[in-house]
Amino acid sequence: MSSKDTKDTDLESIVIRVLIIDDDEAHAQAVAESLERVGCECKIATSGEQGAKLIERETADIVITDLRMDGVDGLSILRTAKEELPDAEVIVLTGHGSINSAVTAMQLGAYTYLTKPLDISELRNAVEKASTRVRLMRRNAELHRRLDEKFGFEGVIGNTPQMHQIVEKLKNVATTNSTVLIEGESGTGKELVARAIHQNSERKSKPFVPLNISALPDSILESELFGHEQGAFTGAVGKRIGKFEHANGGTLFLDEVGEMPMQTQIKLLRVLEDRKIARLGTNEEISLNVRLVAATNADLLEMVKQGTFRQDLYYRLSVVKIELPPLRERRGDIPLLTDHFLKELSSQYDKPYEGVSRAARRALMAYDWPGNIRQLRNAAERMLVLDTDGILDLDDLPEEIVPVGGPDGDSSYTSDRSGADFLIGRPFAEVERYYIERALDLADGKREEAAKMLGIGERTLYRKLKEYQKQKEEQSK
Repeated sequence: MSSKDTKDTDLESIVIRVLIIDDDEAHAQAVAESLERVGCECKIATSGEQGAKLIERETADIVITDLRMDGVDGLSILRTAKEELPDAEVIVLTGHGSINSAVTAMQLGAYTYLTKPLDISELRNAVEKASTRVRLMRRNAELHRRLDEKFGFEGVIGNTPQMHQIVEKLKNVATTNSTVLIEGESGTGKELVARAIHQNSERKSKPFVPLNISALPDSILESELFGHEQGAFTGAVGKRIGKFEHANGGTLFLDEVGEMPMQTQIKLLRVLEDRKIARLGTNEEISLNVRLVAATNADLLEMVKQGTFRQDLYYRLSVVKIELPPLRERRGDIPLLTDHFLKELSSQYDKPYEGVSRAARRALMAYDWPGNIRQLRNAAERMLVLDTDGILDLDDLPEEIVPVGGPDGDSSYTSDRSGADFLIGRPFAEVERYYIERALDLADGKREEAAKMLGIGERTLYRKLKEYQKQKEEQSK
């Protein structure tokens, strides 16, 4: 089945609720029966007063009302429906002598009007067309609800005090236009937090545009950010719109901003101050309304001291700073995150499971998670995919997480393979080097695979390896 067919099927599965208001009870019953035969769920009111009360108390997708009724007439019903049920469509029924009133109804927002005596096929056709509009609105509302659930603050999962404080901070900053700097190790969920900020701001109907600085060579970074005109440089065969222009009105998320070359830092600072950009190859400036959210796993203040990151840009980016703790510092959230990922993946793969064993949960809690939340999700996926008995146990865990002694060992101890035992108390640089070297071993020396495993850019990995080589050479002198 094509994606279009799937969408059409989803729309058709939405049941349409119809309220029929007519003081001719026999006529109302006939309308209801004709629409119920095509799948509508119908309710009848035999007076305008009763219909108005039902509109105020209950929900309907389509209201079909007679125009001429004693007491509360069809125009009053229309006004009430537009106030109480703004997403509902209203179809007005009228006699030939009341066409002028029907036109007034259309001006007040009625979907259409039909004349009596009714042609059943004409009625069904009008209801079908109105139903399509209603179904689309309800489907879009559901999609927005799911987006809010996925990218709203509910998606920033955690019950630990650190995460509660972060969510409160996010709620305060989301409604502003301040630039935000998100700091944290790779895999801690920096992009998810950036999306949550955007999704809970007034900009949420505009684009959220992410760009990973470390994934791009210096030679094309400025073109990606600011765009270029045809002939701006060798290979510029046509005009290109940059990420800033794509994000106009919305949010631009710059990940691994610490990887940005100094020359580009200068241009970014100017854009933040002037709110204007110029595509490469032209001096013509374009005014922009873009909120910038940046993220890094580097110590930018240390880079400022070393002269590799501009101090003025750092303070411009960190108007509001959010620090995401590594998973090992919020172990209380590991069970919650594990259950969340497994529920999501079970639905995605259509593969149910009965539960997670106590031993497996203890092993998950004991492990140090150098790859943080991203690594935990990958581990949950592996457990679910490889499981054969419905119980996710030690035999389903990735090798590096299994406690010393294997599946039959004591799961209260962290695996030697994770490096946690001998690295406790060591400087961070040594811990980082250990995991980089281990990732390269697991990837058979392939840097691209190792970088993906670690959740860092290839350029970052290459720079680290150069540092290690330099240290080795100095030690051998």
